[in-house]
Amino acid sequence: MNIADQKIAVLIPCLNEEATVTTVVRDFKTQLPEASIYVFDNGSEDRTAALAEEAGATVVTVSRRGKGNVVRAMFRKIDADIYVMMDGDATYLATDIHKLLEPIVNNQADMVVGDRISSSAYDKQNTRPFHSSGNKLVRSLINVLFGAQCSDILSGYRVFTRCFVENFPTISEGFEIETELTLHALDRKVEFVQIPIEYNERPTGSESKLNTFSDGFRIIKTIAMVFKNYRPLLFFGMLALVFALTGLVFGAFPVIEYLQEGYVHKVPKAMLAASLELLAMLSLVCGLVLDTSVRQHREMLELRMIDYLRRHPR
Repeated sequence: MNIADQKIAVLIPCLNEEATVTTVVRDFKTQLPEASIYVFDNGSEDRTAALAEEAGATVVTVSRRGKGNVVRAMFRKIDADIYVMMDGDATYLATDIHKLLEPIVNNQADMVVGDRISSSAYDKQNTRPFHSSGNKLVRSLINVLFGAQCSDILSGYRVFTRCFVENFPTISEGFEIETELTLHALDRKVEFVQIPIEYNERPTGSESKLNTFSDGFRIIKTIAMVFKNYRPLLFFGMLALVFALTGLVFGAFPVIEYLQEGYVHKVPKAMLAASLELLAMLSLVCGLVLDTSVRQHREMLELRMIDYLRRHPR
């Protein structure tokens, strides 16, 4: 792939980033003069949109709040061969873009993630220890669930091919979108690589839009939903095991009572135990049915990807 022949779009989601948006736009115009730069303004109440236009970016307004909604608008509205996505807070360096583009240009990946963790850049600059802990927790959960070796699940600096963008269903509405992007690549076996990058602390006047607890909860919720949707047999199998074991615990009392006295006095416990065992069987059946459905969906997606690549050879 010759990068000179590729249509590159730089997509910058912004919300009240007047302190940094000019720097970000100008830095990317310097590093990628051939690229089209778009600032997706998510209803800023300051001069973000005006300053982005002055710096030479095309501003697109997204009224529905949430980074996931912004990414959905980006992928729907912008036509390009290569998509570069990064935050507008000047924490990521435009100078790193060339090494992020290399695997895309060489057809080695459909998504490249700017990895802040391997170089310890994030831990050095991050002043919010709960965010580091949350990142590690999410990374550990996903690596165990998918047998992966992801380093930075929540990085906002990424590069995508047209193939990835046109086959990615954006479901999330908030900051869990980065998690969704990574999970999609893992589950669909999309080729992606992680490249160590530098990371700066937010400049004075730029404030984070993240909320440690609410956004962390939404990310964990996303993982749970993906676990259920893409690993249904394991998810419902574990649920069935919990119901079955709990039912055995409650059922032991009336069984022992019957063996000792020949009569069951604890009828409610017996009914509860029977109900839990019934739930266990229903959960297992749900897991088996949904696992078959997910497998069929994966087969359909694989066929669609083959058809897409035949129609769009690299």
